[in-house]
Amino acid sequence: MAKKVKGTIAILTGGGDVPGLNPAIRAITIRAIREGYRVIGLRRGWAGIVELVQDPKADNSYNFVELTQIIVNKAGRTGGTFLHSSRTRPSHLPKANVPEQHRDTYQEEYNDMTKVVLDNLNYLGVDYLIPIGGDDTLSYAVRLYKEGVKVVAIPKTMDNDVPGTDYCIGFSTCITRTINMTNTLRTSAGSHERFLVLEVFGRYAGFTAMLPTMAGAANRCVIPEYKFNIEGLTELLIQDRFDNPSNYSVALVSEGAMFEGGEMVFKDGEKDQFGHAKLGGIGELVSQRLKELSPKYNNGKKINVINQKLGYLVRGGDPDAIDSIVPMAYGNLALDLILKGVHGRLVVLKNGRYDNVPIDVVTGKSKVVNIEKFYNIDRLCPTYNSFEMNPLFIMTSDY
Repeated sequence: MAKKVKGTIAILTGGGDVPGLNPAIRAITIRAIREGYRVIGLRRGWAGIVELVQDPKADNSYNFVELTQIIVNKAGRTGGTFLHSSRTRPSHLPKANVPEQHRDTYQEEYNDMTKVVLDNLNYLGVDYLIPIGGDDTLSYAVRLYKEGVKVVAIPKTMDNDVPGTDYCIGFSTCITRTINMTNTLRTSAGSHERFLVLEVFGRYAGFTAMLPTMAGAANRCVIPEYKFNIEGLTELLIQDRFDNPSNYSVALVSEGAMFEGGEMVFKDGEKDQFGHAKLGGIGELVSQRLKELSPKYNNGKKINVINQKLGYLVRGGDPDAIDSIVPMAYGNLALDLILKGVHGRLVVLKNGRYDNVPIDVVTGKSKVVNIEKFYNIDRLCPTYNSFEMNPLFIMTSDY
């Protein structure tokens, strides 16, 4: 006799890829199947559910896949997301992205496709939705929750800036790789007695620059929360270089960092559906200015710069230990809530313990570095008074 299915759980991953997504999908799927649920993976973030064709004869393999233990076990130890991802925003879908079957109905420059999403979730028989993403992906999950969808969300982002949680999937691997790659490039910086400038992730929050610097990977860091003075940074790095027997110094630059009196540096004018233009270039600009200004503070002698944008090097590849363990726990926490009939929650790590909070915390506040507590604006580096009773990664917006 066929085993009766308790219901259907849908999983999706949205926004940028990070190591740890596949372990989360694996944990959810294995536990859910064991508990008697059918599990489907919505492919390409919110795009898969928007583009679904409600026809039994249609090929929807590009939009969703039924998940099995064999499928998730194969992917569970790897990085990225085998469900794929996108930055699709169903509430603001450009006319050019409207699926062919809906073009007669949705003809505005930007279209709210939420009704289509709700209809398609109902067509698939989805009882619970588990989106894994950052504040953009999860902000739309909040919208669906308010529309009546039973949502249990999981936080993911390299920047560690989803509100309500001390930890987001991907952060540990990001800072681990940043430390490793900075140390790798030290040999070149020391060999040539140069400045080493590394541009790292961090649009609005500087955690990915702060933690490696605090761990000793860099002398200075500049972050989005504080507009820095380039002459001050130059003077500090020259002193750091002078104090170093190998005659080099290191600065980490968040991609969203801004010069004093300036704004964010964008790669081009193109924006994604969440209104974000692609950042890129602040590290190169900082490098140019350091080289130009260096004679002023170095007895008239110019100092050359090694400039490297780490970018996808810290995003790709396999997860580290923390990004293998935490996603597994988050996936099981999500199932715990579903088994209790609880929804509208975000699973989190708070004060060193796993917990859950209302999902609308994602849209209720922002999570950035507490400048007064953790950043020395004169020294352009992390500062702290005590580690006692602080979370594992020291700083969150709640501390």
